[in-house]
Amino acid sequence: MSLVPAFEIGVWNAWIFMSSFILQMLAMLLLDKKVWARSSLPADVKRNNAEKRAGTIGNAIWGLATLYSIFLPLRLGTLWFSFGFPIFFLGVMILAIATADFAVTPADKPITQGTYAFSRHPLYLSSFIIYIGTGIATASWLFLLLGLANIFWVRTEALVEERYCLEKYGDSYRKYMKRTPRWLGLPKSV
Repeated sequence: MSLVPAFEIGVWNAWIFMSSFILQMLAMLLLDKKVWARSSLPADVKRNNAEKRAGTIGNAIWGLATLYSIFLPLRLGTLWFSFGFPIFFLGVMILAIATADFAVTPADKPITQGTYAFSRHPLYLSSFIIYIGTGIATASWLFLLLGLANIFWVRTEALVEERYCLEKYGDSYRKYMKRTPRWLGLPKSV
């Protein structure tokens, strides 16, 4: 890994990996407008100033990482790519399965099946894994740092979502929270 970030425009750059987020959003939008509509919290969800700042910073980090990915070459044929690609691929698989789990769950019920049985936030978990895999596959410390910095925004957003779900779903979500880890793990029997 080089301390100096790479900046080269090319076809085989990290934008290919980062496009997984855009493809996921596009799939939700095209498959079902109702699923797309509920994929973000309602505008009237209360956020304190720290949560608003975290959201702004998180979106800026995502934007910077996406922009940087256009200029960040994948290190094809290297040990970095050999280690990074499977990690990235795992993240994309979790993203795809969690998106499907989200899409098939009725809006009036909390999502508790599939990937959501092992993580209350599999979409955020997949995002972190994708960032880490991409950072390794490109041998970029800067991209890894952007992925690690994104954790703070994700944690804040997860807490806001949990507060919203507790208000919306009540005891059923509270029980779900008791048995399912926030990030990853085996469900507990309650």
